[in-house]
Amino acid sequence: MSIVALTIDALLPALSNIGVAIHSHDATDNSMLVTMIFLGLGVGQLFFGPLSDSFGRKPIIYVGFSVFILASIVCVVAPSLEIMIFGRILQGVGLSASRTISISIIRDTYEGNYMAKIMSFVTAFFILVPVVAPAIGKIILDNFGWRAIFYWQVLFVIVLWVWFKKRQPETLKPEYKVSFNLTVFKNGFKELIKHKETLACTMVSGFVTGSFLVYLSSAQHIFEDQYDLKETFPYLFAMLAVSIGLSTFFNGTLVLRYGMRKLAFIALLNFTAIPLLYVICFWGAENPSVEILMIFLSLIFFSIGFIFGNMRSIAMEPIGHIAGIGAAMTGFISTIISVPIATFISSYVTDTALPLFLGLSICGALGLTIFSIFRQPASEVVLG
Repeated sequence: MSIVALTIDALLPALSNIGVAIHSHDATDNSMLVTMIFLGLGVGQLFFGPLSDSFGRKPIIYVGFSVFILASIVCVVAPSLEIMIFGRILQGVGLSASRTISISIIRDTYEGNYMAKIMSFVTAFFILVPVVAPAIGKIILDNFGWRAIFYWQVLFVIVLWVWFKKRQPETLKPEYKVSFNLTVFKNGFKELIKHKETLACTMVSGFVTGSFLVYLSSAQHIFEDQYDLKETFPYLFAMLAVSIGLSTFFNGTLVLRYGMRKLAFIALLNFTAIPLLYVICFWGAENPSVEILMIFLSLIFFSIGFIFGNMRSIAMEPIGHIAGIGAAMTGFISTIISVPIATFISSYVTDTALPLFLGLSICGALGLTIFSIFRQPASEVVLG
C-alpha cells in the first residue's frame, strides 16, 4: 500500500517545476496531478478486485505493477498537462491493484476488531511513507530534476515486486475462487446493498478522503505560495504525516479495548469540530501564523488516523466472503464521492487556507451524520 502514498507525495515539491516544463502555470490546474490519480485508483480497483477473486491475489498485483511502470514512462515523456494527467490516472489504475488487494489479503486472513488492529498497523506503515516522501522528492528534484522522481518510483516498484513475490503467500483459498464475468458485479452489488452499515462507512470514507485530498492537492500551494515556505514545505508535510501515523498506531492498540465503532465515532466528532473552530476563528481574516495552522492541521490529522482503518474494517466486516469484489466496490464508491469533492473545494483554495477547513468541517459533518444513523452495535453484526 505504501507505493500509493509514495507516488502521490514524492511529487508534491515538484508540481511547480512540472508545470513550467509542460507549460501549465495555474496552481489549481497542476493540483489535478494529485487528485486525478485517485480517479484511476477508483476505476482500476473495480476490475482488479473481481479479477483477484478469480485468479488469485498475487498475479493481479503483478499486472498492476506492470501498468504502473508503463504509466510512469508516459509521465516522463508527457509534453502537456493533458498527457501528464492521463499518465497520472493510469498510474492510479496500476496502483489500484496493490491498494485494493492488500485490503482483500487482510480480510482473507483476519476478521472483527483484530482485523481492524492489523489494518491499523498496515495503514501506519502506509502513513509513514509521506513522512519521508516529499523530502526525498525534494532531494531528487534539486539534484536530478523532476523526471528522476518517476524513475525512482519505478525502481521502488521493481524492488517491491521481487520482495512481495518471495515473502507473501497467496491468501485466496482455491474453493473461494469465482469465475470472472459481468454477473460478478451484479451479485456483488446486490450483496453490498444488503449491508447498510457497509454502504454508510463507504460514504463516510468518501467524504473524509475527499476533504483530505483537498489538503494533498493544495498543500504545496498553501505552504509555498501563501506562506512562502518552499524550502521547509517537505518537513512541515512530514510533521503532519507523523500526526496521522501516531494515531493510526494508537488505534491498533486501542481498538481491541474500545472497539472500532466507538473510536471511529469519536474521531469523526473531532474531525468535524476542529476545522469548524478554525472557520469560526478566522472567517474573513488572513491566514494565521504557520504555527497555528500546523496545530489545527495536526489535531485534524490525528483524528484521521482513527477513521480510515476503522471505516474500511467496519465496511469489510460483513462481506468477507466477497472480499475482492467487496473491497473493489467499496473503494470505487468512496473514490467516486471523494474526487469531485476534492476538485470542487480545491478550486477555492487560492488566497487563504480557509476553504480547506470549511470543506473539512462540512465533509466531517456529513460523515458523522451518516455514521450516527447507520452504525450498528458490534453484537448485531453478521460476518460474511
